[in-house]
Amino acid sequence: MSTTLAAGAGLDFTLAQQLTVIALCALTAYISHMALAVFNDGVRPFLLDFIQGRTTRSATTAVSFGLSAGFIFGLGAPMALSTGVLNPWLVFLPTDILGMLAPKKWLAPILGGAWGAVVVFGLNGANDVAHDLPVDFITAMQQMSTPILFLFTLFPVLAITKQFGRKWGGVAGGLELALVVLTMKLWPKMFAGALAMAVGVLMLIALAVARDMKQRKADKAAGVTGVVLDDDPMASLFSASAARLRRYLPLFMVLGAGVCVLAQMHIFGGGEATSFLIAKGQYTEAAQVDFYRVFGFIPLIATTALASGAYGIAGFTLVYPIGYLMPNPFLAAIVGAAVFALEILALSSIGKVLGKLPSVRDSSEHLRSAIGDTLQLAILFGSLMAANAMGGGLGILVVGGLYLLNDAMGRPVVRMAAAPAAVIVGGILLNVLYWLDLFTPIKG
Repeated sequence: MSTTLAAGAGLDFTLAQQLTVIALCALTAYISHMALAVFNDGVRPFLLDFIQGRTTRSATTAVSFGLSAGFIFGLGAPMALSTGVLNPWLVFLPTDILGMLAPKKWLAPILGGAWGAVVVFGLNGANDVAHDLPVDFITAMQQMSTPILFLFTLFPVLAITKQFGRKWGGVAGGLELALVVLTMKLWPKMFAGALAMAVGVLMLIALAVARDMKQRKADKAAGVTGVVLDDDPMASLFSASAARLRRYLPLFMVLGAGVCVLAQMHIFGGGEATSFLIAKGQYTEAAQVDFYRVFGFIPLIATTALASGAYGIAGFTLVYPIGYLMPNPFLAAIVGAAVFALEILALSSIGKVLGKLPSVRDSSEHLRSAIGDTLQLAILFGSLMAANAMGGGLGILVVGGLYLLNDAMGRPVVRMAAAPAAVIVGGILLNVLYWLDLFTPIKG
């Protein structure tokens, strides 16, 4: 499988694509202003206090900015520039902030739409300028694709090892390695990790369900039953939150339609690995990758939504893989709206089911942790490869040094985003050194 992107991957959008991004940014900012949904999972728990009037809009905006800024500028922008594909950190995190920042309801969609215009018109100009520089750090960042795609394949193995121990982790690792080698040999045009990830995730779910079923049988034999009290304050809160979200069902259906259409246009990837797959035109593999990620996020999104009364901008993220596979935007809009409607209506039931499956709930946490671990290593390694491509040893010194300095300073830029941000800063610095006649760019 080729892991090289087409040279000069650009952000040149059609009018329909530009209007879709601008309209969706306006809509998501409006929804954020209403505290109905945000993209950042870390911000969602803080919205309950805002909804109930215990904190101010400005304080909530400060929380949103603090938790999102590093991802926007350190991960979202570099990934978009290097792949030519938009991502949720660049599109949705800023509208979380702008929507919450807007003091008036009518101002929120204007600010969101303005950000959408910056994305579709400004990034392409920045991309063109960067490609014309003596040290083309944007093209160098395409080196990140290989480690991200292949190391990401291992996230089910890490999750299984953390939850079920070394024995099952070893079995999963050996099985995934065999499947990757088999895929590369028999189906060279297919993403090598697709089949391995599918088997790994299914194995994790099977082990978790088996453990829960075994525990339920043991509890039943011991005469232990789960009882939920009618006056349980958490149950009351969950019920009120679900009812609040159902009241805005038509608005959520429009949101689901918009996100699904954006994914169908193939100018948007829901994750790091997905962005590179979309850039290569491997839409089926991209759908597989984002579908597997869903299992790690359903429990988190469902529980935080029920606890806070605010949903996720992309819902359970099922609209991503569905959108990639839709044949046209009209069908994508219909299906996306239907998916969001089902998610909102099923939220209470999903919460109850998860309450009865503690091992499955734990699996989702281990999956999210494993995804973070694999991507953190992959992004760091890929960033150092990019540094080597644009500046050899000096490039590695600058980019690696910036990454280590960020750690030593208490991580003002979140670790996941620090390495790509260091590549951009390092690339700019190498260009300055070139203009000062202190550095000769590497040919290649």
